Amino acid sequence: MATALNHLGDSSNFMPPPGGDGYRPSADEPFMNTRQQEYFRDKLLAWKEAILREAAGTLSQLQVDSLREADLTDRASSETDWSIELRTRDRQRKLISKIDAALRRIEEGEYGYCEVTGEPISLARLEARPIATMTVEAQERHERNEKVSRED
Repeated sequence: MATALNHLGDSSNFMPPPGGDGYRPSADEPFMNTRQQEYFRDKLLAWKEAILREAAGTLSQLQVDSLREADLTDRASSETDWSIELRTRDRQRKLISKIDAALRRIEEGEYGYCEVTGEPISLARLEARPIATMTVEAQERHERNEKVSRED
């Protein structure tokens, strides 16, 4: 199987730089101004389109490559490869819903602000993870609380 598995949390694997004009959001401008919103909207839409293209490629590959290997070992290997690929696609399906939620937050004027504290999420964090809903600090607190409640 020639398809390489992508890192789902790394948006840079899926997107060309949006806009093409070389614009990058800067802390020197008002936070979540129109240009920044357009930048992140373009970034999210490009990411979503890339995921959908990849999923369509997987689907067509599945239709072409039925498991025809006569050797049991080869067949088992192919089944394992496809199982991993399909799990990846399922994770990407869930990622698309997070991208859609981020696009809704842009439309509602809530994008870029922490859902816990209401503080701006750093541009560097949004650049690396445009679906982020919390500041790094709030995310760390959330993960610590989650870990403590799992240990109880």
